[in-house]
Parts: sequence; structure tokens; C-alpha cells
Amino acid sequence: MKPERAEGATGAPSSDDRESTEGRSEAVSPDSAVRTVTVGDGRRVAYAEYGATDAATDATPVAFLHGTPGSHVLGELYDEAARRRGVRLLAIERPGYGDSTPRPDPSPTDTDYLRAVLDDAGVSRVGVVAFSGGAAHALAFAATCGERVTEIDLVSGATPPSLRDETPVTIRLLGALAAKTPRLLTGLLGVQTWLAKRGPPSVVVGQYTADADEIPDEAAEIVREDFVRALDSHREGMVSESEQAVREWEFALTDVETPVRLWHGDRDENVPVAGARRLAETLPTAGVTVFEGEDHLSTLLRSRSRILDRHAGVDSDE
Repeated sequence: MKPERAEGATGAPSSDDRESTEGRSEAVSPDSAVRTVTVGDGRRVAYAEYGATDAATDATPVAFLHGTPGSHVLGELYDEAARRRGVRLLAIERPGYGDSTPRPDPSPTDTDYLRAVLDDAGVSRVGVVAFSGGAAHALAFAATCGERVTEIDLVSGATPPSLRDETPVTIRLLGALAAKTPRLLTGLLGVQTWLAKRGPPSVVVGQYTADADEIPDEAAEIVREDFVRALDSHREGMVSESEQAVREWEFALTDVETPVRLWHGDRDENVPVAGARRLAETLPTAGVTVFEGEDHLSTLLRSRSRILDRHAGVDSDE
């Protein structure tokens, strides 16, 4: 297991970390740029490409898994930084989000949609970056299809209940509603989506950070758009993943032989850092970097360049 690293909040972040979104690419933002793949049973899986999007080049392929809820739109936060490093980012919408068809009784171990996207993109092996609720899916993919995964980065990654000191109140509430009154939760998510469409980005951003005013405007707008796209068409993905969030994961962490890096903020209230440290200790080959003074969303912004440096094989300060 790799040792834990700590970064102070006053450390100098690189030019594509927290301060900027590195600009927005009009070439990949429109929904017309979203590709749809059909899985064997007829379900659709949607994804979009960011960064070095020319499949004919020798770009480094990286799959990006959004949070809960989420969509391919969040991958735009990595776009310019990925392009400059020659990283081809495949931002995938999990079943029940955006344009991806819901799946009855889904589980993180159902990884056929990930394989379908990689096959469609012509990628045999891929690095994986997963934010928040995408962590279980990234690790399950490595546990069940390790031959297709080179390395994993978990950013503010969710942890299994057994490794938490206590499950945050919001997660417990969503889990209870999903299990007992899923129709009520679906309705509440519809109201929240309506408000997110019409309100300022802080309506959404405030769910992921206590310092919404410090998030750059372009990044905040991307987070808002990501939330709206995730839930605008259907909410089954959010309902099913909310129920799963309070259950133990359906695979063994010891089956994950792929190298894993965790990036976490010590002020993260959505996923407290103690659980992330225990997850790193439990995984066979993992290390954790803790950012002092950062929370759930700010860690996502702060870690971008370092993560992409690693996948691109670029020397960095760590």
C-alpha cells in the first residue's frame, strides 16, 4: 500500500486546478456530440469524448465516471487540461442517467455498459477516473474486468458503509426514501431538477461544497448543467444508486488488483475522509492524497491536473 500524502491548502496549484475550468469546448458540449451505444439486451448507453478526441491519434484513453447524480457533462471540467496532455476522456452516463436507459435492479457489478463503450471507442484497456458515487462502479469494473483497467483514480470517492464512522444524514435519508417510497423520491428529484433549471448554479453547487461563492463561475455552471441533464429525462439511476449507497458493496475489495489512487479533502462532509483512508488501507494496492482545507467539490477541481499528469505519464510535483 502506498503511503498517504497530504497537501496544504496554501500549496501552489497548477494553472488548471481550482482557479479555472480551462475554458469550455464548444466542440463537445452540445448533445449532438453524444454517442449512443446499444448493449446486448437493447439498452442504450450514452457517452461523450473530451480532451484529445481524435481516436486515430496515440492519445491516452481514460474513462470518466460521474457522481450521484451525474452525466457526461461533468467531464467538461477536464476538457482543456486533457487536450493539452494528450488524454482522450470518455465521459460515460451510467444506466438511468441522461440518455442512458435505466436498468432493472442495477448493481455496480453490472459492467456490460462500460465494456460496450470501450468497444465502441476502440479501446482495449483504459485508465478510470471516478468522482463521488462513481467510485463503487470503478472498483467493481476493476474487480470483474481487471484486464481492461490500467489504473484508477477516485476523487472524493464514496465508501462502503462498513468503512464509515457514520453515514451522512443526507445519504441515509435518500437511501430510506429510495427503499421505502421510491415514487416520493422520484417526485422530489423532479422538483429539485425544476429548481436547478431556473435557479442560479448555487442551487446545485451548494450540495457539494460549503464555499459555493469560491467556485469559478464556469465550473459552477458545468456542475448545474450536469445535475439537470442527469435527472431531466428520468430519475431511476439516482433512485437505485441512493438505495445502493446504504448497502454493502456486492464485490470484494480484495479482488481489485489494479493500482488505485484516492484524492480527498479533509473538509469533505459528503464523504468524510476517515472512510477514504480506511478504503485505501483495505484495497490491495492503493494510496491516498488528502488536500487540507478542501471539500467534496473543491477536491475535484484541485486534483484535475495531477490526475491527468499521472495518466499521461507527465512529471508532476508529487
